[in-house]
Amino acid sequence: MSAAPPKPTVTEREARQVAEAARQQEWRKPSFAKELFLGRFRLDLIHPHPMPTDEATQRGEEFLAKLRDFVETKVDGARIEREARIPDDVVDGLKELGAFGMKIDTKYGGLGLGQVYYNKALTLVGSASPAIGVLLSAHQSIGVPQPLKLFGSPEQKERFLPRCARTDISAFLLTEPDVGSDPARLATTAVPDGDDYVLDGVKLWTTNGVVADLLVVMARVPKSEGHKGGITAFVVETNSPGITVENRNAFMGLRGIENGVTRFHQVRVPAAHRIGPEGAGLKIALTTLNTGRLSLPASCVAAGKWCLKIAREWSAAREQWGKPIAHHEAVGSKISFIAATTFALEAVTDLASQMADEDRNDIRIEGALAKLYASEMGWLIADELVQIRGGRGFETADSLRARGERGVPAEQVLRDLRINRIFEGSTEIMHLLIAREAVDAHLSVAGDLIDPDKSLQDKAKAGANAGVFYAKWLPKLIAGQGQLPYTYSEFKQGVDLSGHLRYVERTARKLARSTFYGMSRWQGRMETKQGFLGRIVDIGAELFAMSAACVRAEHLRARGEHGREAYQLADVFCRQSRLRVEELFGRLWSNTDDLDRKVVKGVMSGTYEWLEQGIVDPSDDGGVWIADATPGPSTHENVHRPIR
Repeated sequence: MSAAPPKPTVTEREARQVAEAARQQEWRKPSFAKELFLGRFRLDLIHPHPMPTDEATQRGEEFLAKLRDFVETKVDGARIEREARIPDDVVDGLKELGAFGMKIDTKYGGLGLGQVYYNKALTLVGSASPAIGVLLSAHQSIGVPQPLKLFGSPEQKERFLPRCARTDISAFLLTEPDVGSDPARLATTAVPDGDDYVLDGVKLWTTNGVVADLLVVMARVPKSEGHKGGITAFVVETNSPGITVENRNAFMGLRGIENGVTRFHQVRVPAAHRIGPEGAGLKIALTTLNTGRLSLPASCVAAGKWCLKIAREWSAAREQWGKPIAHHEAVGSKISFIAATTFALEAVTDLASQMADEDRNDIRIEGALAKLYASEMGWLIADELVQIRGGRGFETADSLRARGERGVPAEQVLRDLRINRIFEGSTEIMHLLIAREAVDAHLSVAGDLIDPDKSLQDKAKAGANAGVFYAKWLPKLIAGQGQLPYTYSEFKQGVDLSGHLRYVERTARKLARSTFYGMSRWQGRMETKQGFLGRIVDIGAELFAMSAACVRAEHLRARGEHGREAYQLADVFCRQSRLRVEELFGRLWSNTDDLDRKVVKGVMSGTYEWLEQGIVDPSDDGGVWIADATPGPSTHENVHRPIR
């Protein structure tokens, strides 16, 4: 058996090539969001609002009733926050309830819920304890069940899914101490040895890793005779010799999660536990995340609903200057934002989830937009609640209780939500990921024009193809349904939402034109214009949210479920969203991006180091920025703690 190769060093171009190779290259199904970025408002893809089947609804509602009873009687969120641990009896109770098998097919012992009711369950349990929501979603959304569901062999499904449904907890291990969103530098290796692979390396931020029984591990297989090599996915038993959980990490929020550092030293994994072929690991991970990311919006919906409840109750009880604070415009505007945005977040989450269940559409962009938008807006909602609560918003729930007031954990919700803007793709990475998918149609016809490695012949061919594409596409961006005054008239029910949908249609065309202008202006340098691309994506996210909010309002009206109120909330949300969109358009071309780059160069060269004077640095002087992850035996106590 050969020794593990040294940590790979890659250029920026090589890193992009690895990421590009892991993308799903084809669009076999329609995508509402992709069409939106191309300037085509395909309302027919989301309206009428898709619905789960009667059987799925009955199964889901029955489970939600059981889960609500469990959450109300067995879960003490304050205790989990105080002790920084989910009690074992709560985990055992969730196993007995079937909560660990919500998305697993019934033939493997799971509940067989779709994405819609899975997310409703995460919203419910996450409102009691976000840490429990993370435990369940990390297990099912990105842990062993989802990649096996999509890519596992029949034998792997038979072996592992029944365990995941009832007894075993799983985790997903990709990140390393020196590898985050750049998987081309992945250092953990899986060296073939007979019928096994031998794993060596260190994984960081292994959510559920401290208590997991099964792991999905991404490792690099060296290329050799008979082995294609590349980043590959494996199912690994956590009790295998050579696995050490070296640390249980602690964070500013989500104090109950079991997140750690896991070291692999000469860990033997049967080849039969490899998921898919060698080299398919990143594609498996990214495909899993297409729907796996939808669990994050569910937690944001939970937070939004709770923030709205507390804002309403507190703002009615608290009086200033002779009237409840809700009746002061400065506070009332915050309450309006919380209510309208929560309505939109639920609309986006439910719509994307049902689209995932129906499998009629490609939702890779919709899922990413839902994660991006919910994590950003959920954080703002929580921040506004803290502001409404004033000093009590900054005070902990335990401190409030100790002096006789209601223990409202507003500051905890703010801390718990902060991570959503980072994990499963940070906001910055989501901007780049979505932007890449949004311009896919352009790159497919004109990409060779800006590729320095392509020959003149290839560039000439690309130029001809681009000419044909843009001759047909650009004229369609001039006029559309959004300019006709009576379009979408079915959305005029007392409150008129049709104007908002016409705005979405017009603005989608404007967004597509702006993207084209940017590509024409910067060409090969477009990928470096991350500020521009981020604003393009943020505009698309707002348009998607507006569309979802209007469609949900009409759906609720048609079903006789608070339709008038839903129309009001959708109207307010769209008006608020339109203001944000117009600001983003202004910042596409009028911004400080170039000046910012100059300042960054100055900061990094030490030009402004004088500005740092007059303080003391409370961080440790002797520690390293990134922990050593050199393969080898562990020198730490194993803190792995399986729950049985």
